Amino acid sequence: MPYDNLHEYIDKLDRLGELKRITETIDPELEITEITNRVHKNCGPALLFEKVKGSRMPVITNAFGTMKRMCMALGVETIEDIANEIRDIIKIEAPSSFIGKLSLLPKLVKFASFLPKEVNNGICKEVIIKDNPDLGILPVLKCWPGDGGRFITLPMVFTKNPETGTRNVGMYRMQVFDHNTTGMHWHTHKVGAEHYKMYCKQKMRMPVAVALGGDPAIIYSATAPLPAEFDEMLFAGFLRKKGVEMVRCETIPLHVPASSEIVLEGYVEPGEKRPEGPFGDHTGYYSMKDDYPVFHLTCITHRKDAIYPATIVGKPPMEDCFFGKATERIFLPILKFQFPEIIDINLPIEGIFHNIAIVSIRKSYPAHAKKVMMGLWGLGQMMFTKIIIVVDEDVHVQNLSEVTWRVGNNIDPKRDTIFVEGPVDALDHASSSPFIGSKVGIDATRKLPEEGYMREWPPDIKMSQEVIDKINALWNKL
Repeated sequence: MPYDNLHEYIDKLDRLGELKRITETIDPELEITEITNRVHKNCGPALLFEKVKGSRMPVITNAFGTMKRMCMALGVETIEDIANEIRDIIKIEAPSSFIGKLSLLPKLVKFASFLPKEVNNGICKEVIIKDNPDLGILPVLKCWPGDGGRFITLPMVFTKNPETGTRNVGMYRMQVFDHNTTGMHWHTHKVGAEHYKMYCKQKMRMPVAVALGGDPAIIYSATAPLPAEFDEMLFAGFLRKKGVEMVRCETIPLHVPASSEIVLEGYVEPGEKRPEGPFGDHTGYYSMKDDYPVFHLTCITHRKDAIYPATIVGKPPMEDCFFGKATERIFLPILKFQFPEIIDINLPIEGIFHNIAIVSIRKSYPAHAKKVMMGLWGLGQMMFTKIIIVVDEDVHVQNLSEVTWRVGNNIDPKRDTIFVEGPVDALDHASSSPFIGSKVGIDATRKLPEEGYMREWPPDIKMSQEVIDKINALWNKL
C-alpha cells in the first residue's frame, strides 16, 4: 500500500525499530551531518531530529539509508519485485487482433489508475505564506565545513517544457543565498537545464516549484533516470500503485504533490546567474564554485506539523548509494530488453553510480564485449560511465573480489582495453576540461581465436559434482 505522506512512512519506521528520535537540540550547521554520517557508516537507523536550533521544524535524515529501508520506502519486500513487474510489462507483445486488444484492457485500465490526479486542496496548503515568504523558517543544513552555505539537499524540482507542456521533476541541490533566493544547480545535461535554455531563448520568466517530502516513492522518482519526456509522477504512480494527487500552486502555473510537507514556489529569470558552491558532494570531494541560475521565492506553503527532509552526501557509502542501487535493479530489465545478451550489471557504490559499471554478458561472437561497451556509452546517463568492465555470464558481478580476480587473469591490457572520448558528468573533477573526457572499456571475457587469441583458454578449477555430493552427505558427521 502507498504512503499518504512522509509522516506515515516515518511512523512505520518508528514501529519497526528503524527510527531513532534525537531529543537534544542539534545545530543544522555541521552537527546534524556529523551525527548522521556516524550512524549511517554503522548501518544505523533513520534519524528524526526533534529539536533543531533556529527552527520549529524537525529534520529527518537517513530515511533511505539501507536496502531494507529503501524497500520499505517503495512498499516492496525486495527491489526485485519492481524489476520483475517491469519485466512482465516488457513481455507484453503488441496484440495482432481485436481479441488481443481486448485481452490487454485489464492491464490498460490498471495503468490508467497510476496517472497523476488533480485535486483542489492538499495537506501541503495548511499554511500559506505569500507576504514576504522567508526561507529562514526552514532548518536548511550546512553539511560540510567547506560548503559555501546552507543547501537544500532533497528537493523535488518541478518545471515544464514551455513548448510541449511536459512536466519534469528532478533533484537538484539548492544553495540558500538569502531569505528569498537560492541557487538552482542545473547541470548542462539535465532536463531542468534544457527547460531553462528554452525559457532563456524565448526571454520568458521560468516558473519553478520545489516540493519537499511526501510519499517516499515520489521522492525516489525524482532521482530516476527516465526519458526526458516521461512524467516522473506517472512513474511514481506505477511504483505506489496509485496515482499521485497533484494540487495547483498559489502563485505559479504548476502543480505539486498534495502530500508534500513543504512547497517553495517561485521563478528563475532568464540569463540571471550567481556563484554557487562549493558543496561537499556525493563524489566524496567538493564540487567547486561556479555560476548557476537563481531561484526567486514567491510563496511557501506547508503542513502545520511539517518535517523537513534532508540527505547527507559525501564519501561513499552514504544514503544516496541506496537510491543508486535501487535504480540499478529497477532498470535492469529495460537494459536487458535493449541488450538481450546482458545477464547482470553492478554499479559499485565506490563508483558513485556513474564512474564504474561491471556487466556480465552471454558472449556469442568476436568483439561482443566491445559492442556492449559502445551501446552502453550511447544510452542515457550511462554516457557518463568512465570505466566499463565486461565479464562472462558465469561471473557474479556483485562480487567485487571475483570480478577483480577475473580482470587480473583474463585481460591482456594492450589487446583488451579500448579508450574513447565523450561526455562526463559535470561533477567529474579528473577530466582536463569540463563536461568532456575519456572512458576506458575492459574486456575481461574469455577470448576467441578471432580476437587474436591463438592458444587454448584454460578452464576454471572446479571440484567434480560427484565429490561435492558425497562430502555434502558426510558434512554433519565431519
